[in-house]
Amino acid sequence: MVTIAATAEDLDWRGEFQDPDREALFRRTMRAHDACQLRHALTVAAGLFLAFGLTDYSLLGPSDDFRLLLGMRISVALMLLLLALAVRYRPALAQAPLPVNLACLLAISGLLLTIPLRPDGILISLASLVAASMSLYLFIPNRVPWMLAGNVYLIGGLLVVMRLWSPLPVGVLTNSLLLLGFVNLLCWMTVTRLHRLQRAQFASLADARSVNHGLAAELEERSTLEQRLRHMARTDELTGITNRRHFFELAEQARCEAHRDGTPLSLCMVDIDHFKAINDRHGHAVGDMALRVVAARCQSVLRDSDLMGRYGGEEFVIALPQASPSTAGGIAERIREAVSRQPLEINGVILTLSVTLGIGRVEPGDASLDPGLLRADRALYAGKARGRNCVVMTPRHLATERSSGPVPAASPDDRPAPMPDRAAATAAAVAPAAAPAGGRLPRHP
Repeated sequence: MVTIAATAEDLDWRGEFQDPDREALFRRTMRAHDACQLRHALTVAAGLFLAFGLTDYSLLGPSDDFRLLLGMRISVALMLLLLALAVRYRPALAQAPLPVNLACLLAISGLLLTIPLRPDGILISLASLVAASMSLYLFIPNRVPWMLAGNVYLIGGLLVVMRLWSPLPVGVLTNSLLLLGFVNLLCWMTVTRLHRLQRAQFASLADARSVNHGLAAELEERSTLEQRLRHMARTDELTGITNRRHFFELAEQARCEAHRDGTPLSLCMVDIDHFKAINDRHGHAVGDMALRVVAARCQSVLRDSDLMGRYGGEEFVIALPQASPSTAGGIAERIREAVSRQPLEINGVILTLSVTLGIGRVEPGDASLDPGLLRADRALYAGKARGRNCVVMTPRHLATERSSGPVPAASPDDRPAPMPDRAAATAAAVAPAAAPAGGRLPRHP
């Protein structure tokens, strides 16, 4: 109701939109409907015009007037059918004033010419004129001013024909004119109301479509925002890699799969060497750039199945599914070489980057990632104690430890042998004096 009332204020006396652009849009949407309606109206009018030839024959017989009248009827019917055919292939003609009004002019002229050609059928002609007047309003998709103009031509032609060829008694002529006037008034009001209802419905549909588009845009915006929030919740903002919480969610899934399939799983802790000195000497902006570069270089040598996340500060953690300690050591060595291969230059500052990596295996009996993470952290601690820029794996007796008591210091026999061709970059693993399995990880100096 609110939409219809608001739309009615925008309509003129013809029942059309006062805004020309909006009216043009409405007419474009109604083009196919108007074309179909006009084709049907013209076809029916041509058929009826020809059918009245039977009445002519009953009144005139096979006379010259009948043949003249029949020829006129056939000509008008053919013109109407040709216009209907043209509208079929060019629907835009249904809303063009010239062809529509030309068809109306031909039909009205044909009806008026039947009056002097068969004066004995004046009552039938009057009934035909009344029906034609109603058809101009109800069946021809035309604009209201043209409808009124067509009916003015019909009534004026009737008066001329009656005066020149078939004079009627004043009472009959007056009643005929009153009937035509009443028909025009009634049809005008009906058509105007119909136009108003059509445009009110159009406005309602346009409003609904606008609301739907707004809702669709809002849903798309919310979906985009949700994706961004999900990305922010899973990604480290600085480095662009997985954050700590999401990494452990994915790594726990990898641990469960490894336990189910009986495949190895290794964890690798990565620490940037002397990162505090970089921050203190060059500022946090340079330190942030160093973090991003190290993360990118680490990812460049990882496998598709490997998982990397930021553990905190300058530390990263990597889960290596289906990687035995030797395989994990090879991957870690490639990471170390990728980071230290090329210095980093930022605004004239040249930084020599290096990382220390500790590797710990997740044993089949581990119920969580904590024991394997602790082993990797112990190896990392040992690598930093031995001089950094190296890869260290957990000693065998620490990898198999399950007790929660203190761990004795590692002897020289516990130190792993250097990996082939990497002896300079590999340090022996040295365990801290005491670190309970699965307990809190020690802080690195």
